[in-house]
Amino acid sequence: MIKKELTCVICPNGCPLEVTLEEGPTPVIKEVTGHTCKKGPAWVEQELINPMRTIASSIMVEGGDFPLVSVRTDCAIPLASIPDVMKAIKSTRVKAPVNIGDILIPKPADTSCNIIATRNVRTAS
Repeated sequence: MIKKELTCVICPNGCPLEVTLEEGPTPVIKEVTGHTCKKGPAWVEQELINPMRTIASSIMVEGGDFPLVSVRTDCAIPLASIPDVMKAIKSTRVKAPVNIGDILIPKPADTSCNIIATRNVRTAS
């Protein structure tokens, strides 16, 4: 058995959690303490077994009033998928106009997310 200390990021409380687990190819969580709500133990399990993240980045825009458009994933993706998703983002170029919410890259790297625009970029005049 080993113990790990984590800080929960689910809510602003930032509970200091102590996790007791058996290590192995898939860790087995035996106990979680320090949480003030029931979301803490669920977050620990997800974080230790299948960590998920969101990405914020930017994509080049051709013919726009800005050279870049800010983008993000529309849901969390597995941590291991980030390099492949970033490769897709960095190799993409879009043409203006771009609107907030436009799907610029559907399902990059075979993930379940889309890369969406988070700002408007008008056509340059």
